[in-house]
Amino acid sequence: MNLPPVVQHESELIQNAKLRSRLRTALVRWFAEHARDLPWRRDPTPYKVWVSEIMCQQTQIANVIPYFERFIKRYPDEASLAASDEDELMRLWEGLGYYRRARSLRTAAQKIVELHDARFPLTYDDVIALPGIGRYTAGAILSISQNQALPILEGNTIRVFSRWIAMQTPVDEKTSQNQLWQFSQSLLPTGKSALACRDRGPAAVNQAAMELGALICTPREPKCLVCPVAKFCDANTMGLQSIIPGKVTKTQYEARNEFAAVVRGPNGRLLVRQIPAGARFAGMWDFPKAGPPEAENAAQFTQWLEHQLGGTIELGAVVQTIKHAVTKYRITLHAHVAAWTRDATDLPDNYQFVTAAQLTKLPMSTTGRKLLDRL
Repeated sequence: MNLPPVVQHESELIQNAKLRSRLRTALVRWFAEHARDLPWRRDPTPYKVWVSEIMCQQTQIANVIPYFERFIKRYPDEASLAASDEDELMRLWEGLGYYRRARSLRTAAQKIVELHDARFPLTYDDVIALPGIGRYTAGAILSISQNQALPILEGNTIRVFSRWIAMQTPVDEKTSQNQLWQFSQSLLPTGKSALACRDRGPAAVNQAAMELGALICTPREPKCLVCPVAKFCDANTMGLQSIIPGKVTKTQYEARNEFAAVVRGPNGRLLVRQIPAGARFAGMWDFPKAGPPEAENAAQFTQWLEHQLGGTIELGAVVQTIKHAVTKYRITLHAHVAAWTRDATDLPDNYQFVTAAQLTKLPMSTTGRKLLDRL
């Protein structure tokens, strides 16, 4: 089937500052009435906005809220986060996934203590220099907390902006990204009165655009009939809202089998392993587990574990099968009971026998926690 050619379109929103001003007024008025009550919005300090932005990466906001509230209660400021125990931090983060985010938070907090007297910096150059913070996150923190006129571009606003200006080229292309960043910047008010008022300044505009994408301008079946800025949207006018944003390259998912062993030791204690640096979920604790390339099947997993521990491993019945996804992989984890005949008294450094009660206080991978709950 021949697809229609991409129509080159010059959006009036790009050219007309007065039109953008009218859109902005309608957008922030809607946001004032319909913004969700989120804990980091009640007291938008740079620290709280920073934590919320890192937590919300790759995670739905509804799932983030209880984690955020527990995190802020335990680490109320930069200094307490910088001084945190890594195991305790990872246990608090457990279930949010993408655990590097938590380590980056802690490392950045230590930099803030070292370089900025334990107070979150308020200049763009200082913020973007912190570990784990890129252009979007720096702009979000400073615009939301300080009302600075810095643009933002993330999943929701990419979709919203590309529909407003009817951009039909794929949004992940460099030229498309540049155009969207420029449009995002042009949307922000820069007058003294707006920069002195959060309710109609960059803080409100940026949050309103993200909120519109989350609640109204959704990926599928956008709610154009109730959209407060539908009359400004070129995609809506042209009937293109169902095909904009342009398609991006889809991830090709791979099926993968992994294996875990439940080994009981003295007094019913469980054998667990701290995952080494460089591996997925590094620093977390888990039952002995492996997959490709070390273990393509149960027999190879047995050999891998015997090499790790010494002695002889005999795999028994499967006690649980867990299916989950990590990045591009769709994983099926086969957890077996296992008997270990030891030929040495010492465990490798990263292995321990612990009680189930002790494991509740250690950070575990999501599948490890599910297996522990099953046991």
